[in-house]
Amino acid sequence: RTDGVSNPCWVCHTAGLGPNTRDDVELQASYGFSEAAQVNHWTNLFVDRGPFIAATPDAEILAWVRQDDYGPLRAALAAQPGYRGWVPDLDLDRGFDDDGFARDGSGWRAVRYQPFPGAFWPGGGSTDDVFVRLPDAFQRGADGVPSRDVYRLNLALVEAAIAGVDDPATLALDREVEPIDERLLGVDLDGDGEVRAATDRIRRLPPRYAGAAAAVKVEALVLPLGTELMHSVRYLDPDEPGLRARRMKELRYMRKVEAPDAWARLRAYEHEADEKDEGRLPRYRGDALEGLVNAFGWRLQGFIEDADGRLRLQTDEEHRFCMGCHQNLGVTVDSTFALARKVPGRDGWRPQDLRGLRDRPQVGHVDGEVLTYFRRVGGGDETRSNDELIARYVRRAATAGTPPELDDVALRRAGPGGELDLVGLLAPSRARALALDKAYLAVVREQSFVRGRDAVLAPATRVQRRVDDASTGLAAAGRVYRDGRSHLRWDPAVSR
Repeated sequence: RTDGVSNPCWVCHTAGLGPNTRDDVELQASYGFSEAAQVNHWTNLFVDRGPFIAATPDAEILAWVRQDDYGPLRAALAAQPGYRGWVPDLDLDRGFDDDGFARDGSGWRAVRYQPFPGAFWPGGGSTDDVFVRLPDAFQRGADGVPSRDVYRLNLALVEAAIAGVDDPATLALDREVEPIDERLLGVDLDGDGEVRAATDRIRRLPPRYAGAAAAVKVEALVLPLGTELMHSVRYLDPDEPGLRARRMKELRYMRKVEAPDAWARLRAYEHEADEKDEGRLPRYRGDALEGLVNAFGWRLQGFIEDADGRLRLQTDEEHRFCMGCHQNLGVTVDSTFALARKVPGRDGWRPQDLRGLRDRPQVGHVDGEVLTYFRRVGGGDETRSNDELIARYVRRAATAGTPPELDDVALRRAGPGGELDLVGLLAPSRARALALDKAYLAVVREQSFVRGRDAVLAPATRVQRRVDDASTGLAAAGRVYRDGRSHLRWDPAVSR
């Protein structure tokens, strides 16, 4: 519920860039639900988890979040005859080398990135990490021999193509990357007039990728066919420096299985609009056993805990939770989030770690993303339920015609020249972290994910149970924004 003053919608619903021609800014001004969605089915938001939280000892929840549920999942799937879906082949226990490559030789590489505002800040109850893998041809030289240098070059080209937008109006490109060898491609990538053995900037995209992938075109804001992404959503461990627990709440996987052309993308947007106008729920190809395929060629499959804490395949209905965000949002880049927010260069090729990350402006913005979020939302999450962050940074809540009064000085402490990082700025207290873990465990025990999987400490009071009035009140208040972006300004002067 926006109350006409709080706009968390701007971070997702915005004008798309490049091939993403989706412009869903109107969803900031109007709830715009189809008839099927006018009643809020996320009823877990209104459940009082207080008794369960109080009855669960801290030692019990700490023991829970420190257990490994990923290894047992891999073993169970490998032993399952006839299973048609994705089997995770990344050995997390073997870890990653200094360049972020998996030591198991699987080709997976760890990505360090700025967490998506609001929903993926740790105060909401979760941490996460992301890994990427390009197809085998991208990992080999023109002679077909595996080549780490070629793979690094191709990953740098992907980074520049997806994350390198420096100006949303022109899509100008200027991206810091890890040191790469231009000679492997024969193209002057940094625009200095030479093809050199080492450069750490890409200012122009070549027509094609390197090595055995030389037949594949490089497209701005488009990932190559066969790209894989693995995303784990985890509990909080307040005793870990980066807050990430060993136990996974969910394991999510995406693989690009089709490469739709511009016409197919436009038709997908039209089809989604037709479904909404007709009051129908979206339909997707595929099933839970193999994953659902969105309109832009991505197959998504996910695992979630069963009541005993084992990761299990999500049901068809549970899979749809993922499809909404990874199909028709203006803010996504080729249906994805994390790669566009990658830390530039070598420092962005290692396991996710919020420590040392600063509050940075989105491209086209002046102030940091966290500060901007608080100004537009009046809190640290979509429903303004995080009382800790409100107490830290909100002096007076917004009212009709009056923006919130914030402690700007405190919010800027993780910006340029400040003494904090995102952990120091946004981390929950130990008590809140454990309470959020317990609240989510209650949902796990119930297996009630179809009613919502947010960790809520008390029944939500700023959430609609039913939408009868289409207007959010934000347009009349002048609080609709067209400038939400995944891309960030990585100014060299700001430490990361």
